[in-house]
Amino acid sequence: MEKQKVHYSELGLVNTKEMFAKAMAGKYAIPAYNFNNLEQLQAIVTACVETNSPVIIQVSKGARSYANETMLRFMAMGAVKMAREMGSNIPICLHLDHGDSYELCVSCIDSGFSSVMIDGSHLPYDENVALTKRVVEYARQHNVTVEGELGVLAGIEDEVSAEHSTYTKPEEVEDFVKKTGVDSLAISIGTSHGAYKFKLKPGESVPPLRFDILTECEKRIPGFPIVLHGASSVLQEYVELINAHGGKMDGAVGVPEEQLRQAAASAVCKINIDSDGRLAVTAKVREYFAKDPKEFDPRKYLGEARKELIKLIKHKNEAVLGSAGRA
Repeated sequence: MEKQKVHYSELGLVNTKEMFAKAMAGKYAIPAYNFNNLEQLQAIVTACVETNSPVIIQVSKGARSYANETMLRFMAMGAVKMAREMGSNIPICLHLDHGDSYELCVSCIDSGFSSVMIDGSHLPYDENVALTKRVVEYARQHNVTVEGELGVLAGIEDEVSAEHSTYTKPEEVEDFVKKTGVDSLAISIGTSHGAYKFKLKPGESVPPLRFDILTECEKRIPGFPIVLHGASSVLQEYVELINAHGGKMDGAVGVPEEQLRQAAASAVCKINIDSDGRLAVTAKVREYFAKDPKEFDPRKYLGEARKELIKLIKHKNEAVLGSAGRA
């Protein structure tokens, strides 16, 4: 059976154009939360409605196949309906995180995504430009916004894996944006994917983000939306909770929240958060089982996880991204 094509506007979703323009003017960042299942999505919607924050709900290629692409479309539509029934009109965008091919981006656009990322950062520069431009040309026909990437983030997250990071070269950003026509650009300034962002020796602190690169990029493409990936803070309270209840997450460390606050007040208008949500959920599930090993009702332990995720997301919107009250 052929899959039905649907435009995101039919699902009640919006693209990122207006969101980013407001974020640039207001000096805050739009939260982009990854989700894989119902409880995560409920938590994202609830927390963003309660903090009156615009939101980007995003899925990786792996999460899309995990959730099933048809199911996912109806989940996104359900997220919008849920927010409206809660009496809120927050804008919600459905975004593909780290799209790795033209075909995947086209498939997402055709199935109701309002924004896609094409990540050609691992390719030689000219090939990255050509691939990104091709996706932009298709997306334009459907009023879908496109995020590109320059520079490579270290770390592992779903299908994305790199041993070392390569900082974005500011001298390339102007040319890249002009040639591709992208709506936003993910850059590499020292964030990284996953929960083990930095290999630190005892007593060492996390290396600061390269704000010099960010400033230089900002100068070269003034007023252009910049995106930070791999920006989870890997909150130690969750790491400790996981380890206290049978987990093994030694050395998990992320980007300090004050550095993200600083980035959100500059040209960075979208900050991706995935690992922090995973940690909050896992910590609470482990804790629940340790306290009540007889329990086998998923509503109980996933309910606790969802409650914790709501708390975490509200904190991010209010204290880190500055997006609370901006919808």
